[in-house]
Amino acid sequence: MEAADYELLSVREQLFHEKVRECIISTLLFATLYILCHIALTRFKKPAEFTTADDEDATVNKIALELCTFTLAVALGAVLLLPFSIISNEVLLSLSRNYYIQWLNGSLIHGLWNLVFLFSNLSLIFLMPFAYFFTESEGFAGSRKGVLARVYETVVMLMFLTLLVLGMVWVASAIVDNNFWEYYLPYLYSCISFLGVLLLLVCTPLGLARMFSVTGKLLVKPRLLEDLEEQLHCSAFEEAALTRRICNPTSCWLPLDMELLHRRVLALQTQRVLLEKRRKASAWQRNLGYPLAMLCLLVLTGLSVLTVAIHILELLIDEAAMPRGMQGASLGQVSFSKLGSFGAVVQVVLIFYLMVSSVMGFYSSPLFWGLRPRWHDTAMTQIIGNCVCLLVLSSALPVFSRTLGLTRLDLLGDFGRFNWLGNFYIVFLYNAAFAGLTTLCLVKTFTAAVRAELIRAFGLDRLPLPVSSFPRASRKTQHQ
Repeated sequence: MEAADYELLSVREQLFHEKVRECIISTLLFATLYILCHIALTRFKKPAEFTTADDEDATVNKIALELCTFTLAVALGAVLLLPFSIISNEVLLSLSRNYYIQWLNGSLIHGLWNLVFLFSNLSLIFLMPFAYFFTESEGFAGSRKGVLARVYETVVMLMFLTLLVLGMVWVASAIVDNNFWEYYLPYLYSCISFLGVLLLLVCTPLGLARMFSVTGKLLVKPRLLEDLEEQLHCSAFEEAALTRRICNPTSCWLPLDMELLHRRVLALQTQRVLLEKRRKASAWQRNLGYPLAMLCLLVLTGLSVLTVAIHILELLIDEAAMPRGMQGASLGQVSFSKLGSFGAVVQVVLIFYLMVSSVMGFYSSPLFWGLRPRWHDTAMTQIIGNCVCLLVLSSALPVFSRTLGLTRLDLLGDFGRFNWLGNFYIVFLYNAAFAGLTTLCLVKTFTAAVRAELIRAFGLDRLPLPVSSFPRASRKTQHQ
């Protein structure tokens, strides 16, 4: 063999080893995410559905749970996709010649983006519908009962669903244009992704406003003019009085609403536990923890709005600010932040913060309130619905972050092929709507919460109301 043949063989061998290394790394990463998601789902599933007397139902639920675990792992991978790429780029910039990070390259990052895109579509189109129909199936009438009969029924239902969708697409292609399969189908898929980004647009400002109230409930609030001992004695005295009234309902000649009394007792017990927690809290926790947490939330929300506002100005000035796709993963050449590594860390923190806020806003909205999972009391169909919704939110997060200008990293793989990303009016209106909604929710919620806390802190809520604040009685009542 000639020297050129040996050189070509060594290049092919090197490429083969790189592909094997990328496959091993991707498998290890996905296995880690799968284990974490499996642990999380086992904490929320309803144990009665997996320990029933019918082994067939338990087996079906276990298979559906594994499919949900796979989907949730893909969703978590989609959340980590953009932060992992940003951090990897900064690491390659700082340690480009380090031998121990040679495995971290553009080919690996690009492959991860493609895998997440592929698995997210596979889970959304096939796995989750299969899991739902599988849990609802009972097998065809007259067939032998068993898991295999349910699989047959589920496959038939999926085939009918596929034929229905294809029939609707065929009719639409006949009405619209003959080139429907070449142009409109990718555009329709782009619209589906756009729906996920719209869902983030609605849920994220709501979640940003919700973060302040949730933080206020979890942390100990400082009260300047307040006697906790007096409140504890009053709460214990009222609870004892209500308990005696419940135990001796015949001693009072007035009719009693026992259910209302029980709810009042539970509320007093919860209030007493919170007061005990506040009394045992240290001075640092009372006077420093709550203000710092609120300040951090305010700073992160303000940075998000400021970043979007700057991006709006960039859209008006520079066409390069538009989100676009990047086919080649040219990482490790230039930083994606003007502030270098510090700016990259800020970008990652903002992306995680907005994702957590969007999930909180999603579960706080009235439309999706019923999907909220409960500890050891979540039905299998409810778990499937949660996994589908989280997958839609997380798979739209890279497009959402790039559209708002939270990072300058261009979308890799098929994430950057959405048609609406090149429309200036859609991108501009999306940024303006996010900035406006977030500012409105922040001003309305934060200022009201701070005003209420200041009133309680100075004890103004216990002051008697002025006479002018009450509605005036009618002349007839005054004469009486």
